[in-house]
Amino acid sequence: MNWSGRKVFVTGGAGFLGSNLCHALVARGARVTALDGFLFGGGANPRNLDGAELEFVRGDIREIDLRPLCEGAEVIFNLAAQTSHMGGQADPLADIAVNAVAQVRLIQAAREAAPDAIVVHASTRQFYGRVEKLPVDESQPVAPPDANGVSKFAGEQYWMLEHRVRNRPVVSLRLTNCYGPRLRIRDARQTFLGIWIRCVLESRPFEVWGGAQLRDLTYVDDVTDAFLAAAENPACHGGIYNIGGAPPASLQELADIVVRLSGGTGQYTTREFPADRARIDIGSYHANDTAFRKASGWAPATSLEDGIGRTLEWYRTRLADYL
Repeated sequence: MNWSGRKVFVTGGAGFLGSNLCHALVARGARVTALDGFLFGGGANPRNLDGAELEFVRGDIREIDLRPLCEGAEVIFNLAAQTSHMGGQADPLADIAVNAVAQVRLIQAAREAAPDAIVVHASTRQFYGRVEKLPVDESQPVAPPDANGVSKFAGEQYWMLEHRVRNRPVVSLRLTNCYGPRLRIRDARQTFLGIWIRCVLESRPFEVWGGAQLRDLTYVDDVTDAFLAAAENPACHGGIYNIGGAPPASLQELADIVVRLSGGTGQYTTREFPADRARIDIGSYHANDTAFRKASGWAPATSLEDGIGRTLEWYRTRLADYL
């Protein structure tokens, strides 16, 4: 797909993944409208869109009139979400309002203003809960471990219903742990790796919970490429796909990489998951993303060493902007 001149609408556009996607689209010549409400103390940061020539709209997806933003869009990248698992547990009504009800608002607006737009929806591997076998493919039973997983699953299913009933080209990407520049690092609300990065750059120790658990991490440039590939390849349309990344590593192995690449400023201690987190913890996870690779031709290109190293270097000169 030639993105030059195409009108694209990105929800959650000032967030971690959304902003990286916006930069990539602008670089390819797309005419981008980005929406973000800076809700819930999430991943959105005003500095994330520095240097991107686009139309930015600050607004709450639960309330703003979405039809003018959808008007004429050829592609909608839908990344607006409440992603905090503990936040969803604490306030499930607010969680549902963004992750499910607001998705229906966007669907209705797109029906009126962009009836032919391709939609790529950011979904999550959290749906699977504690898995029966590794690696996890799309046939794994869905058993959300928390309120956030339930609301996100509802939102995904509303979009897939739009494909089945209206024949809209929709792709849902179930993402694993994503990391890289523009990640929220002030705390652990977005991912455990964020707070690790902050700590090592501030020469403070960090904690590793459940260090033997396995994870696969996807570097943000590879995530961006996956979103673009999902939109570009008609073979993907109508599909739900797991997205993986580098080969799986234990949390302790990941911590060791962070410490080594920090240049000697990092150190950590290990402990068990706190009781409130243990109740919703999913255990080890890594994705089988063969289906998406076959449909799209995509494959992750960034190793853990390169990705973590790039991330640390990016934040060394920008730390104050992300605290």
